[in-house]
Amino acid sequence: MIELTSKQRKFLEKNAQPLSPLVQIGGAGVTAEQIKQIDSLIAIHELIKIKFNEFKEEKRELSEEISQKINATLVRIIGNTAIFYRAAEDSEKRKFESGLLKA
Repeated sequence: MIELTSKQRKFLEKNAQPLSPLVQIGGAGVTAEQIKQIDSLIAIHELIKIKFNEFKEEKRELSEEISQKINATLVRIIGNTAIFYRAAEDSEKRKFESGLLKA
């Protein structure tokens, strides 16, 4: 996980704004299967949104738990949606790195 400056957070929030949530947390909570799915999705997209349909009171704790398990940075929680970022392993496939360096 990386520490983001406020400018970097704003940059990632701006890029996440048009994205739809790729995962929804429902009545079953955060399952091991969902963690695997989230991990593979963030490896592909770098920047993803997760919507909390249930567990809205625990979204902060659950988001921190998810970010630890998938080794990603929790960018921000807006409403009931959490934004996560993890740079692609292949440096040639990194979509947001140059923007983060400028921010």
